[in-house]
Amino acid sequence: MARAAIILLLLALTGCMRSQPVAEDDLPHPTIVSLNPCSDAVLAEVTHPGQLLAISHFSQSAASSSMDLAKAARFRAVSGSAEEVLALDPDVVVADPFLAPATRAALERSGIKVTSLPIARTVEESRSQVLALARLAGDENAGVWLNAHVDAALARAAAPRINAPIPAVVWQAGGIVPGRDTLIADLLARTGFTLSSAAQGMGQADHLPLEALLAAPPKVLFVAGERQARENAALAHPALDRLAGTRTAQLDPSLLWCGGPTIIRAAPRLSEVRKSL
Repeated sequence: MARAAIILLLLALTGCMRSQPVAEDDLPHPTIVSLNPCSDAVLAEVTHPGQLLAISHFSQSAASSSMDLAKAARFRAVSGSAEEVLALDPDVVVADPFLAPATRAALERSGIKVTSLPIARTVEESRSQVLALARLAGDENAGVWLNAHVDAALARAAAPRINAPIPAVVWQAGGIVPGRDTLIADLLARTGFTLSSAAQGMGQADHLPLEALLAAPPKVLFVAGERQARENAALAHPALDRLAGTRTAQLDPSLLWCGGPTIIRAAPRLSEVRKSL
């Protein structure tokens, strides 16, 4: 309760900080194009109107977006080609670490600053990335404000300390599971779960066969995707319905990878499942 009260106070204070006008000469706001779906979601929250010139086309697709599709639709979307970006003439481009070297070189030759944003593996890394993107956009207070909302969501979703962690598996398309050093593993730990696949020594993007799942069933099976989808055919196996001690719960795949505002949506969903057991 004390932690929640402190977070609420911080939210109020940062709200006041954001309401104070900042002279344009004192805090430059560069124009930005984002080619990374995780930076799309953060920059949509910490930039000023008109500053974010475009986001990646991934964020406007339900299959790959980590942000609200209605919010994503407000922005222009680009596929990431050098020609598209150069036509917008941004000051900064935020990409993922896999941006093609030729594209990066073309942008930098044109005087555009290019920065890479890797996938956050923990809440702490997410906090650092949010602040870095807010500073890049010229308004660090916006990053402090967003992180305060993330912390408040985590505080509300935290499991009582007296409760033992609940064994859980996150099953993605094709039976793929996340590893220990992933953001979803950190969120599960913070909301009262333990990642069973990691405890079994499985790493990021390892395949968990149906037989292994049946041999050591978790308390909760989070299904990241539609159970009837072709890539999740194993989930329709009748043996799963006979696991009396296992609860199956849907988990939107968009909640798995990105930090910042995505955590604000993921934390209450995990808490909801834990409380329903």
